[in-house]
Amino acid sequence: MKNKFTFFTALLLTIVSIVATAQIQEPAKWTVELSKKEAAVGDKVDIIFKGQIEKTWHTYSNDFDAELGPLLITFDFEEHASYERVGDVKPINSIKKYDDLWEGEVSYFQDKAEMRQTIVVKELPLQVKGTFEFQSCSDETGMCVQGDDEFDLSMKGIIAKTAEKLSTKADASEQSMVAKADVPKSITTISVKEVDETEVTTVETSSETAEGEEEEKSYWSIFLLSFVGGLAALLTPCVFPMIPMTVSFFTKQSTSKAAGIRNAIQYGIFIILIYVILGWLVVLLFGADSLNALSTNHWFNLAFFVLLVVFAISFLGAFEIVLPSSWVNKADSGADKGGIIGSFFMALTLALVSFSCTGPIVGSLLVTAASEGGMAPLIGMFGFSLALALPFTLFAMFPGYLNSLPKSGGWLNSVKVVLGFLELALAFKFLSNADLVLDLHLLEREVFIAIWIAIFGALGFYLLGKIRLPHDSPMEYLPVSRLIMGLFVLSFTIYMIPGLWGAPLKLISAFPPPMEYAESPEGVGNRARQAINVSSVPISEKQRKLEEKLHVGPQGLSVFHDYDEALEYAKLVNKPLFLDFTGKACVNCRQMEINVWSDPNVNSLLKNDYVIVALYVDSRIDLPKEEQFVSETTGKKIRTVGNKWSDFQISRYKINSQPYYVIVDHNEENLIKPKAFERDVKKYGDWLQQGKDNFKK
Repeated sequence: MKNKFTFFTALLLTIVSIVATAQIQEPAKWTVELSKKEAAVGDKVDIIFKGQIEKTWHTYSNDFDAELGPLLITFDFEEHASYERVGDVKPINSIKKYDDLWEGEVSYFQDKAEMRQTIVVKELPLQVKGTFEFQSCSDETGMCVQGDDEFDLSMKGIIAKTAEKLSTKADASEQSMVAKADVPKSITTISVKEVDETEVTTVETSSETAEGEEEEKSYWSIFLLSFVGGLAALLTPCVFPMIPMTVSFFTKQSTSKAAGIRNAIQYGIFIILIYVILGWLVVLLFGADSLNALSTNHWFNLAFFVLLVVFAISFLGAFEIVLPSSWVNKADSGADKGGIIGSFFMALTLALVSFSCTGPIVGSLLVTAASEGGMAPLIGMFGFSLALALPFTLFAMFPGYLNSLPKSGGWLNSVKVVLGFLELALAFKFLSNADLVLDLHLLEREVFIAIWIAIFGALGFYLLGKIRLPHDSPMEYLPVSRLIMGLFVLSFTIYMIPGLWGAPLKLISAFPPPMEYAESPEGVGNRARQAINVSSVPISEKQRKLEEKLHVGPQGLSVFHDYDEALEYAKLVNKPLFLDFTGKACVNCRQMEINVWSDPNVNSLLKNDYVIVALYVDSRIDLPKEEQFVSETTGKKIRTVGNKWSDFQISRYKINSQPYYVIVDHNEENLIKPKAFERDVKKYGDWLQQGKDNFKK
C-alpha cells in the first residue's frame, strides 16, 4: 500500500511539474489604486499596489538586505511636476523569515501583497507613471519568475472638499483615474481603480496569519534576549551590591513583613515602568514603522557601530559613562519621602546610579530591538527590566536567602569586561551592514572573520588570566568556571579560523558578510578561474579571444554570459551548448548550484562535456541604446540585459520561470527535453548524460 501511495505521489508531482513548465507563469497579479477619490493641491495621497499571489508561491518584498540575493521588488517613478514623492515605497504586513540558503533574514508576501507610496499633489492634472519589477518563487515546483510592468495613473480634475461634493455622478466619474488604455500587455495583469479611504484603513490594519506568527516569534526572541541582558546587568559591580542594600532598606523601614513585601513589589514595578517608558520614547521618536527601515540605512548602522564601540571601551575599563551627579542627588532625596513616591524615586536612583553598567547593555538592546522595528523596543525594555526587578522583589519577600548570594569582588568587573568584548564583536556587524549597503568592499568576509578571531582570541586569553585590564583584581589561582569558559571561547576562536579559507561557518552565518562578498569568493588559495577542458592542440585567435570572455560561475565552472558568444565557442570546441536561465536573486537556482551541481558526476559532465552560458534574467545592466528594442512577444520595450534574456526565454521556449536548463546542438535544436528545478541528483546527472550522448560530433 505504501509503495502504491509513493508511486501515485511521484506521478502526481511529475504531472504538476510538466504542466507548470508548459506555460507562461503568472503567479502574481497586481492592481494599482489611489487612496482618495478626491483631493486638493497640497493633500497627501497613497498609491497602493496590491498583489494576488497564487498558492505555493511567494513574492519578495523590499524591506531586507539586497546583498543577500533574492530580488527585491523595485519601483521606478517618472518625475512629474504634478506630484512629489514622500519617502520610499513601503510594504504592508510583509513576512520576515531567516533563510538558511541566503544566510540572512528575507521578507516576502504570501497570498496577498500590498505596497504603498505616499505622494503630495502639487498641481493638476495629476500624472503618475512608472514601472516596477518583482520576483516570485514556488517552494513546491522549485520555479522562480521575474515580472515587471508599467503603471499609468491620472486624475483629470480635483473635487474641492466643500459644496462641490454635491456634483453629479457624471461629474464625479470624470475624476476617475485612467489606466490600462495605453499599457502594453505583459506577464503581469495590471488594473487601476479607485478605493475609498475607509477601505484603505481596513486593509492596512489587517494582517495575514503567517505574518503574525513571524512577528510573534521575532518579539519573543527580542524579549528573551533582553531578559538575558537584564540578568547580565545584575552581575555587574553597579547593580549586584545594591541588592542586599536595597532589600535591607525595605525590611528595616517597613512596619511589618507585609508592608516590606508591598514596598518591594512597588519598587520592582517602578523599575519596569522606567525602562518601558524608555522603550516607548524610542518608538515615539523614530516611529514604529520607520525603525526597521532605519536599520538598513548605512548612516544609522554607522552610528550604531560608533555607539557600541564606545560602550565596549567603557566596559573594558578605559572610562565610565556616568550621568550628572545632580540627577542622582535629586532622585536620592526623593527616595526619603517613603510610600509610593519613595519607591518610585528609589527605582529611579537605581537606574541612574547603575547607568555606567546598565547603559551600554540597554543601548545595545535598543539597537537590536530597533533593527526589528515595530514595538520591539517596548518589548525589549520590558524583558530587561523584568529580569532586573525580579531579584529585588523576591529577596524582599524571602530575605533569608540573601545569605546565599556570593560576595562582591573582582569577579563582578570580569563580567563587565566579558560584556565589553561581546559588544565590540557585535559592533562590527553594524559596520558590515553599512559596508554591504554602500558596496565599498572595505569589510569583506575575510576581514570580518579575522577581526572576530582577534576579539574572541583576546577574550579567551583574558578568561585564562593571560591578559589583565584596568580595575581587575589580582588572581591567586584560576577558578574552574573561568577555565571552562576560556577553553570554550578559544575553541570557538579556532572554529572560525578555516573561515579565512572559505569555510561556511554555519554557527555564525548570520553575522559575517555572505560568501561572495569576499576577497577570494572561491576560497583563499583557489584560482579565480577554472579553464574549460579543450584540446591540447594550438587554438585559433578567435577561440583565444572568446576564452577571454569566460567568467567564473557556480562551483568554479567557467561560463559565458552572452548566448551568441557561447554558441560560437561551442562550435569551435565541438561541444553541446548548455543554457542556464538563472537569476542573481533566484533562490531555487542557488539550491540547484549548491546541492546538485556540487555532485562530482554532475560537476564533471558540466565542466568537461558542455559549454555553459548563464543568462541572468534579472540583470539590470542597461543595453546600449542601439540594442534596445520592443519585444514582438510581449510588446514591452527591452531596456536591460535581464530584459533581453527573459524575452529570449519567453519567445523561444514559452516559459518565464527559473531555473530552466536547455541543451542544444550547433543548429540550436534541443538535444533533450529542457529541465526545470530537479532535486534528484541522479536524475539530473542522467539527463546531462543523455544530452551528451544525443549530441552528434
